[in-house]
Amino acid sequence: MKEQWRRTGLAIVAAGMLVGSLSACVPLLVGSGAVTGVLVASDRRTSGMYLEDLRIEQKAASLIRDVLNNGERVSVTSFNRLVLLTGEVRTAAEKAQVERIVAGVENVRTVINELEVVPFISSIAQRSKDTFITSKVKASILDAKDLQANTIKVVTEMNVVYLMGILTPRESKRAAEIARGVNDVRKVVRVFETITEEELASYRTTPAPVEQDPAAQN
Repeated sequence: MKEQWRRTGLAIVAAGMLVGSLSACVPLLVGSGAVTGVLVASDRRTSGMYLEDLRIEQKAASLIRDVLNNGERVSVTSFNRLVLLTGEVRTAAEKAQVERIVAGVENVRTVINELEVVPFISSIAQRSKDTFITSKVKASILDAKDLQANTIKVVTEMNVVYLMGILTPRESKRAAEIARGVNDVRKVVRVFETITEEELASYRTTPAPVEQDPAAQN
């Protein structure tokens, strides 16, 4: 499905050009919000929104596990209730099914379905390479003096780097340039919500709270 974004809405760009025909879906592997009991640095979401994204990721993962059990590999990453789906499934029907499930999760605003339909699921070696690329991109962004590294979420799938966050056009362009300069990156896809420089100045960068694991309190 396609959706027209307002100027203050989502800027979804691949290698500097608008990505077309992005749809919706979800994961067997939970995205970056899955770790509990840690202090999360500010990424321009409110603390309440951070926790809501965590809930969306966990709920979506649980629902997906109930329907996919043939070795498929699906990751869901939620940012400001925008859900990015990456990974691999075996059929187009599975891809569509996952999308419907995730779109039905409470408070999901938009789903971008980047799941690949493949006959064979990629190797652990490829996933390790993707993890390494993610770490390199994060380190390169951290080294940049004109960006706030903790405002940009990085997801890598099959050497394709997805960048998420709430950024100005200037920051978006700069982050993509940095990611493209990392070895073995095949493509960079920007999945940003855009704000103006004036709006950026009004943001308060306060850390999200420590989330307590209920099981640890028992």
